[in-house]
Amino acid sequence: MFYDEAKIYVRGGDGGNGVVAFRREKYVPRGGPSGGDGGRGGSVILEADASLRTLVDFRYRSHYRAERGQHGQGKNKHGRSAPDLVLRVPVGVVVRDAATGQVLADLVEHGQRVVVAAGGRGGRGNARFVSPTDRAPTFAEKGEPGEERWLLLELKLLADVGLIGMPNAGKSTLLSSISAARPKIADYPFTTLTPVLGVVRVNEESSFVVADIPGLIEGAHQGAGLGLKFLRHIERTRVLVHVLDVSLPAEEVLDNWRTVNKELEHYNPQLARRPQVIAANKTDITGWETKVTYLKEHLGDAYPVFPIAAATGAGLEPLLYHLAAMLEKLPPPEPLMEAEEEKVTTFTPEEITITREGSAFLVKNREIERRVAMTYLDNDEAVRRLQVYLRQKGVEEALRRAGVFPGATVRIGKYEFEYREEE
Repeated sequence: MFYDEAKIYVRGGDGGNGVVAFRREKYVPRGGPSGGDGGRGGSVILEADASLRTLVDFRYRSHYRAERGQHGQGKNKHGRSAPDLVLRVPVGVVVRDAATGQVLADLVEHGQRVVVAAGGRGGRGNARFVSPTDRAPTFAEKGEPGEERWLLLELKLLADVGLIGMPNAGKSTLLSSISAARPKIADYPFTTLTPVLGVVRVNEESSFVVADIPGLIEGAHQGAGLGLKFLRHIERTRVLVHVLDVSLPAEEVLDNWRTVNKELEHYNPQLARRPQVIAANKTDITGWETKVTYLKEHLGDAYPVFPIAAATGAGLEPLLYHLAAMLEKLPPPEPLMEAEEEKVTTFTPEEITITREGSAFLVKNREIERRVAMTYLDNDEAVRRLQVYLRQKGVEEALRRAGVFPGATVRIGKYEFEYREEE
């Protein structure tokens, strides 16, 4: 089966915990605090692999977690960092955040990588907190939780030429005649149920990839037929070959051309403006000359018309040489979605947001949630340090402005606290 969409859950590994330890050995003067740091958790990475063609691997497994880092040890021994979890995906996959719809990456080259869930850093051991005012700290940090999110993977085939047209126009027959691809061919509509790729070799120096897209019908952009499901695979093509069945009446042939182009326009206006070549197919049937002439008169010079008979191979050579010449001059297609363009991300301090739910006050701030998650809440010294941090960050002031009261529940990330006024 051809799977071009998948939804998966990814989570980076948590960082290893730092430890509290003291070194007391007879021949080690001033041993003191010796708690080591935890190792970094593994990240989840997507890597484009040209040997893959579909997202079928994600059909049977949807949850992926990287390993956590090793905990620190005494004698200043740091924990081992966990290996990254690398998931291979086909070239041409667009990666989106399922919650926001934001495009995280567009993997269009073999070997291209993107970190989709970063592993947490390891917590610091108590040896890291030695200072002139605290020579023997009795606290350490827990490992940072790894990132987690749901992803939407959407495959858009990479092809130079896209074959479009109504069902039964002869697209699959054309692809089988010009390449080694063997799509299903029959005399009924929607024979091709999934996109098929084929490599066309014009000569020793020139070749290109052609994609056979399942037939479009009127209303495809609204979900009719199979068009909406596979229209995305035309987006990356540089040239469209519109296959028309000239065994039909001339007016119907022209109407079919208009119908398909109308669907392209509705789906994305840029597709309708993509260079398009007309392959007037089934010229092995008598009477085709007048229909080709009719097409040329109504379409003008903007759409080159090539009479072909895909079943017999007649007229294919001029078409292929014309396509090869066009591809040499055309640049790669521009991204159809602005969000897929490379952007420079500027990081700014995140504001503290307080939301009230009954008697509970929810504190939203990624850095503060991270700090709380890395605190040993059963260690008095670590908790005092956290209180100082929260006061410095303005959390207490923000809670007062939100109307907090003694005894109220304050929730930060996954942790809950009871609010008390300072004595």
